[in-house]
Amino acid sequence: MTHLWVRAEQRPNECRVGLTPEGAAALRAAGMRVTVEESATRAIGIDGYRAAGCEIAAEGSWPEAPQEAIIFGLKELPEDGTPLPHRHIMFGHAYKGQHSGRALLDRFKAGGGTLYDLEYLVDETGRRVAAFGYWAGYAGAAVSALAYAAQARGGICPEVTGWTDKSALLSDVGAALEAAGDLPTALVIGALGRVGSGAADLCEALGIGVTRWDMAETAHGGPFPEILAHGIFINAIFARPGTPVFVGPEEAAAARALRVIGDVACDPDSDYNPVPLYSEATSWSAPVVRVAEAPSLDIMAIDNLPSLLPRESSEDYAGQLLPVLRDLGAIDQGVWARAEATFRKYL
Repeated sequence: MTHLWVRAEQRPNECRVGLTPEGAAALRAAGMRVTVEESATRAIGIDGYRAAGCEIAAEGSWPEAPQEAIIFGLKELPEDGTPLPHRHIMFGHAYKGQHSGRALLDRFKAGGGTLYDLEYLVDETGRRVAAFGYWAGYAGAAVSALAYAAQARGGICPEVTGWTDKSALLSDVGAALEAAGDLPTALVIGALGRVGSGAADLCEALGIGVTRWDMAETAHGGPFPEILAHGIFINAIFARPGTPVFVGPEEAAAARALRVIGDVACDPDSDYNPVPLYSEATSWSAPVVRVAEAPSLDIMAIDNLPSLLPRESSEDYAGQLLPVLRDLGAIDQGVWARAEATFRKYL
């Protein structure tokens, strides 16, 4: 019997989950064993999972899970260097030149486990089968707009704590822009993808004029003076070898209307980072880092943006992923086999 173990997220401000109680009930009905860890922060309470027939485990108990269990989480594991003997489904952030990725792969090599990276669960055409991208773009553009409003008033973006739903987010950000008395324009690169669509939709909902770019507009490799003509730039592309630099030190020092970069892709430690102006992700407590003055230039690079709208983003993502989770019984085929092959390649 396939055994899926849903672990509690252990990083701060991570309230999402990749399986809803309804999804768990569907997996149980299909003959799967499902264990769900308790969590003090998960946006969806444990009672629904209990009612769905799931086994309930203590928070953080996944290292003691049976060897055959497949551990399912979203964000990274505690960086304690311990070997990883289980099969894990998660965002590993280990395949794009991230400097922390080797340490994770070394842990899998030491323990004999396997990483099924959620970012690399793809169909036969190479398209991802599930993504949080839309809500990452939506929330990332919202925090970028808050940063612009704070800067317009002579300050810097304050702490963010998340929103109960999209309506509350729009109300808060709209009020901040109104108080600042300055409505920016925005340029979104990657506008044809999920992330870019979410960012552009947020801008339109707030009355921010948005320019949508994708591969055709960036194919010449730069420079890109149009970016500097907008108040907000949203980077929503998947970094890879050959990705051009969109805004580097020279652009930051140039004359520009640009005040805020929303780096939703957020790969500061990647060799392919198209915004090489910062070295670490920002956080909910400090949403931006100021990288230039006269005029100010702030970068928003929170790496768990969808958790700012945890219930909506969880329900959306879990719905996309559920058909693939149903196929875990044939983990040596299809989507899962492709993910394992990618892992073996980078290992």
